[in-house]
Amino acid sequence: MKNISVLGSTGSIGRQTLEVAAANPDKIKIRVLAAHKNVALMLNQIEAFNPDFAVLADKEAAVELKRQYRGKTEILSGQEGLLAASTYEKADTVLGAMVGYAGLRPTLAAIASGKDIALANKETLVAAGHLVMKAVQENHVSLLPVDSEHSAIFQSLRAGYHPCLSFTDPEQTGSEVRRLILTASGGPFLGKTKEELKQVTLQQCLKHPNWSMGKKVTIDSSTLANKGLEVIEAHWLFNMPYEKIDVVVHPQSIVHSLVEFNDGAVIAQMGIPDMKLPIQYALSFPSRYNRCFGQLDLVKCGELTFEEPNREAFPLLQIATDCGKAGGSLPCAFNAANEECVTAFIDEKIKYPDIPEIVNRIVDAHQNISHPGLEEIEEADKLTRIETREMINKL
Repeated sequence: MKNISVLGSTGSIGRQTLEVAAANPDKIKIRVLAAHKNVALMLNQIEAFNPDFAVLADKEAAVELKRQYRGKTEILSGQEGLLAASTYEKADTVLGAMVGYAGLRPTLAAIASGKDIALANKETLVAAGHLVMKAVQENHVSLLPVDSEHSAIFQSLRAGYHPCLSFTDPEQTGSEVRRLILTASGGPFLGKTKEELKQVTLQQCLKHPNWSMGKKVTIDSSTLANKGLEVIEAHWLFNMPYEKIDVVVHPQSIVHSLVEFNDGAVIAQMGIPDMKLPIQYALSFPSRYNRCFGQLDLVKCGELTFEEPNREAFPLLQIATDCGKAGGSLPCAFNAANEECVTAFIDEKIKYPDIPEIVNRIVDAHQNISHPGLEEIEEADKLTRIETREMINKL
């Protein structure tokens, strides 16, 4: 029985995690639920899963939840509640599905308390990958990817040897991996030119052709910022240099990612575009549960196509990759600027083309710290957000 703390339970990944848990009641026990401020949904989740305690980070929302709820589950709030959720002694695995940079501290706290991590929060590794992976090694815990692309690489790597964190073998030396190939759907604007993207609306952004996701990640998918974040995430998860991480656009989202080995063999993980499979695999590893959430029919899939990403029309992919290569506090600055721009776009304060323009200006002006500690990362995040908001307000 896996005892799970779900951070971000009311978001898209969190809700699908609970579907996986409901489908495997003899294998998964939800010990803790934590979210931001969705009182109604949290109330429903508590009643469905009876966790030991539940957390709403927003204290006013937590007060309202306490007013409405009359059961045995304890209700906590604020950062103290998130810390308790991350370190709860009866949970052995923490599924990190909080949106954005907010997931960093809870993830580090969970690692420090000896919890295995199922990570859906890529921004945690983007902002402070060097700190997170060091903590994972020092505390001898597992960090398993939930993103479909990284889960695909993780599964494909089992066909050969590579000395990343999860595959270290003292009797083997060197790597049999030539490169990692991340696939991108291309989002709703595949084939659009830079000129055509000037007229894009929020409603168009949120209509992803294949995946059902939250607003932030859906917009990031449309700009290819999400794929840039995933390149950085792959670098840290799999101890792979950036020059050995490639991106191809695969509009059908059937091939989730691939690994090319030194002998020319390419191993791909395929499946229908549904996040429940990678979520379940992160929780079941090294086993596979029998529960299936849909089977792939290759005949019905039809043609599978691949093409180069358009880095001119979607510059955030290259900007993110360049920030990752530079390292230090620059990836954190990229992430903070992008988060602020996405929020401003959702609030209709800026236009779609402003997102890459502002992010590029912010990272160009950033004073990079080569080996930042946690306090320096947090300061870089804070200052970058202030600078980004000031730039947004001047438009």
